[in-house]
Amino acid sequence: MNNPAPDTLAVKLAEAAMTVLVRACRNEVATASNAELEAACASMRARAKAVIDQLLDDARDAPWIAETAFHAAALELAEAGISSLRRR
Repeated sequence: MNNPAPDTLAVKLAEAAMTVLVRACRNEVATASNAELEAACASMRARAKAVIDQLLDDARDAPWIAETAFHAAALELAEAGISSLRRR
């Protein structure tokens, strides 16, 4: 089985989470300052380790749901950024 390196997984997860964030908060992202956007990214980074650990655990325990676990992880990271943007 060809498993992607954790760095590749992290990059793909970050891309998916940012896509969800931008699509869900188009107006907030468009009007946010650089500091507010950085705060949203910082919130996502703060959650990243726990989310990736959970994703890897889920994929190991139940490989047949790995893709679903990936999407759930992306949504969880995006939620951290969305919460940050919508608090302002």
